[in-house]
Amino acid sequence: MLQIVNVKKFYGSYLALQVSSLTISDGIHWLQGINGSGKTTFLKIIAGLLPFSGDIFIRDTISIKKKPVAYRRLVNYAEAEPLYPSFLSGTDLINLFVKAKQGTHQQADELIELLHVNSFISHPIGTYSSGMQKKMSIILALIGHPSLVLLDEPLVTVDDASVNIIYELIENYHRSKGTSFLLTSHQQFDQSRFTIENRFLVENQMIKHL
Repeated sequence: MLQIVNVKKFYGSYLALQVSSLTISDGIHWLQGINGSGKTTFLKIIAGLLPFSGDIFIRDTISIKKKPVAYRRLVNYAEAEPLYPSFLSGTDLINLFVKAKQGTHQQADELIELLHVNSFISHPIGTYSSGMQKKMSIILALIGHPSLVLLDEPLVTVDDASVNIIYELIENYHRSKGTSFLLTSHQQFDQSRFTIENRFLVENQMIKHL
């Protein structure tokens, strides 16, 4: 599903991450590592948010370097601590993502209903709590028809009821739509809710299977 080839990320002269060759198959996967190990850097590289050397392919032939628009429509990302322009409303963001990701307003409305954000979706993002912003990030990450969704610490800053909804969304999107997920979490996932296909460890600026 995802092939990573000769990827290197430098900050100045510092080598932050190096992945010579890695294949991530279809399924739900868990990316682990201590704080500062490079998990978020890795997710942002895959999402196309950071420059790097090397290449990444999704569906075998779609290169992030050669077909960036097509690639980004297939890979969605939700940050651990999302920060959106304070003057935009949740509705503004959803409209932007529906257009960019070729989603539908019906799909967005269903996610809004499931995550119970109706009461504040039209308010400016600057009025949102961290939990509200996290719910928005989950909605935006699921809009469109992604082959891969990257969720960085999806269970933090949300209440227990929302945690259960997020589990259900991951399970349902994988089962019914064939969407794959790469998740990070310092918490243990409830693996009775879905099967973790692979666990990867980010350590010493490299990534390996566990």
